[in-house]
Amino acid sequence: MLLELRAENYAVIDRAVASFGQGLNLMTGETGAGKSILIDALQMLLGGKASSDVVRHGEERAVVSCVFEMTPGAASVLEANGIDAEGDEVLLRREIGANGKGRVFINNQPATVGVLKLLAPELALVHSQGETMGAFDQAQQRTLLDRFGEIATDAVAASYAAWRETTTKLAELEADEQDRLRMADLWRFQAKEIEQAGLTAEDEDAQLEAEKRVLANSERVYTAAMSAHEFLYESENSAETTLGAALKQVEDLARFDSRFAAAAQQLAMAKATVEDVAAEVREFAENVNASPGRLEEIEDRLAALDRLKRKYGPTLAEVIAFGAESSRKLAEVENRDALLVELTAKQAADGEAYRGAAGRVTAARREAAKRLEKLAVGQINDLAMSTRFSVQVMPEEAQAGWTAHGWDQVQYQIATNAGEPLKPLDEIASGGEMSRVMLALKVTVEEGVQGGGKKKKIPLPRTLVFDEIDIGIGGRAAEAVGKKLKTLSRGQQVLCITHLPQIAAFADQHFLIEKTEKRGRTQTAIRRMDDEERAREIARMLSGEKLTETSLKHAEHLLATSR
Repeated sequence: MLLELRAENYAVIDRAVASFGQGLNLMTGETGAGKSILIDALQMLLGGKASSDVVRHGEERAVVSCVFEMTPGAASVLEANGIDAEGDEVLLRREIGANGKGRVFINNQPATVGVLKLLAPELALVHSQGETMGAFDQAQQRTLLDRFGEIATDAVAASYAAWRETTTKLAELEADEQDRLRMADLWRFQAKEIEQAGLTAEDEDAQLEAEKRVLANSERVYTAAMSAHEFLYESENSAETTLGAALKQVEDLARFDSRFAAAAQQLAMAKATVEDVAAEVREFAENVNASPGRLEEIEDRLAALDRLKRKYGPTLAEVIAFGAESSRKLAEVENRDALLVELTAKQAADGEAYRGAAGRVTAARREAAKRLEKLAVGQINDLAMSTRFSVQVMPEEAQAGWTAHGWDQVQYQIATNAGEPLKPLDEIASGGEMSRVMLALKVTVEEGVQGGGKKKKIPLPRTLVFDEIDIGIGGRAAEAVGKKLKTLSRGQQVLCITHLPQIAAFADQHFLIEKTEKRGRTQTAIRRMDDEERAREIARMLSGEKLTETSLKHAEHLLATSR
């Protein structure tokens, strides 16, 4: 749900803030007040094009921002693009400079327009003049049909993933045979070289370096070890002798005063530690071997290990892993024929599984399409449109048409005039007609889902935005549009700009867009109206600038009836 929309220095807006609520949010105002400006700002926050033309004259930059409630889909998009989610809300902000440069922020973190476009279908769907079909592409048409029919595509997605993985492996295996054989010679050499090195451990080089240091300084090391042993244990004034004498005296004191018992214990522990260290350095000295041959052997081995690390990885662990991978690739090449047969069979099996799953989805979509056509025609014709409507489900069974959601192309077709053939929506419907068709479809789908079975619903954007939905209608048709908007808003938030009082009366939240002049400059503002202000605004929409008692009573009647 869209919680808040802000615009600063945007077109004729100095600063405007609108806080939207659940249900039906309607925006009205006099012609030319700038009602569509806010919709344009929202579209820009959802990844639409930006131009320096939107910057208010005399200002350095325009800033638009909004706050949506977080959705699972939006959270996934943020995570995939390295953007931290912040609680239960997602904040979008876009800045456009007078020099044409712009910046995008999501949750106050730098982002791109591309991420905004990925977020858009998870947050809102805007139906505005000239851009409705851009939002309602084939993917949206398919999603709407799947929601209506409560059609799950999990099985077809899983079978597609399995087939795609097998197909990719098979394509790699069937790559240029000459190249693979040439690479096989390289992998064979690499694996053999690493194997013949006889690596004993991942830290063999570290162990050898330690031994080398001892051998290279054997005389000095031996002298140091023996000197330490003498100071600790052998000499007349050794640490062990001194501690032993001190311990004897303290133990004597402890017989007379118990406070020295702990001290005696500490001295005993120190004496034992000295004895242990003395024994350790003595043993080390006895094992020091000043062998020039061993030193040369270690240096040769380290040089060999360094060559391997320069070629295959900075550590022996990576060298060992490289050898294992080379062996694996070599085995794959040597077993190519058998693996090719295995993968070909698996690809065929995976393909059959996909065909079965996709065929079942096609059948379900065709059945749902028949029901949607029948219900949607009635809803569309209620909105002052005498039309024929069709939902075409066209399977592309060739592998080029396979996708994770099935192989169907879903196309909504309409004929708005008698005797005309059915054609795709974007080729027939005007902007206003498209918005009304979309409204009718959304209501049809939501009513069908709410009265449907127990299958899991296909999620749709929680916020729907309609601009200029009432062009060319009035009277009973306008009331029908208002009722349908109200029906749709029970399941998801709806924002709508309207010129008709019959529609405005159905608002849960009614906003007035007004243009004023301040300090010699025109500016547009938006504010939510209370009940009394709503009645006056609807009366203005009925009678024009001059309010009459009759128009006020008519407005109050419309409000009472809509409730």
